Amino acid sequence: MLFIIWKVIYSGFLYDSQYLDHPLTTHVAKASTYLLNNLGGMSDFSTERENTSFIFEGGETVSEISAIYHYDYISLYIANACNGLEVFVLYIGFIICMPSSFWRKTKYIILGILLLDVINILRCVGLIYLKEYFEIYFDFAHHYLFKAVVYTATLIIWGYFARKIHLKNETV
Repeated sequence: MLFIIWKVIYSGFLYDSQYLDHPLTTHVAKASTYLLNNLGGMSDFSTERENTSFIFEGGETVSEISAIYHYDYISLYIANACNGLEVFVLYIGFIICMPSSFWRKTKYIILGILLLDVINILRCVGLIYLKEYFEIYFDFAHHYLFKAVVYTATLIIWGYFARKIHLKNETV
């Protein structure tokens, strides 16, 4: 129910304003670029915000996305749908619905979102690595493998929280 309420609020008010999506998508792109440039043997990555148009359900949609370039060639587009926001909301919904103290929930929400953000950034880095060296696996990894990894991580983090619940004399 919480997720449905979120979708209505997001679709009705927040989607067009890009109030949440723009900074989060930019953050994921910049963090991915930072990791690629400073860890491992890859370098010369840059990120920019771009307006692109997509054909969706028969109509053209213009959207601002983050693009990651490698030696001035596009390496990855990070659309707003790939910034991790939906996974964060899903995870928060899981935590809120569990019986526990407010402070414990707050702690696990913050820690969980930070972990999921890191996992999403690593997903983008992995996609860039695949596109650079093993392009044949890129589509499979993008559409199936890394989505499964992100959602599995969400469930594992939530499961860890759920196992730590002690209703009697619970401490933060």
